[in-house]
Amino acid sequence: MSAPRPEAVALAYREGDGAPRVVAKGHGVLAEEIVRRAREAGVFVHESRELVAVLAKLDLDSHIPPQLYLAIAEILAWVYRMDRGEQAGPASGAQLATEALPAPVRRPSR
Repeated sequence: MSAPRPEAVALAYREGDGAPRVVAKGHGVLAEEIVRRAREAGVFVHESRELVAVLAKLDLDSHIPPQLYLAIAEILAWVYRMDRGEQAGPASGAQLATEALPAPVRRPSR
């Protein structure tokens, strides 16, 4: 059995948006490129196969559904605390898998 193809979804949240939006998604080489560019830009990459599977079903430029608000908010709050230099444990509830595939998440605008 072959290894699963990498899959990635990038989210962006801007002040005034109702919710984060899907700004990029892809499989294989495209997923690897999304993750590479995110890391080069200093964007936090959260790895969760389950979360990516749900987000990948969304259309590009669509907002995440209300059912995902809590999971995404926990990740963004964790990233924000880390950016401020606060000690923070793992993003509870959002740490869904350790061997999972990447899901870049853009840091909220300040």
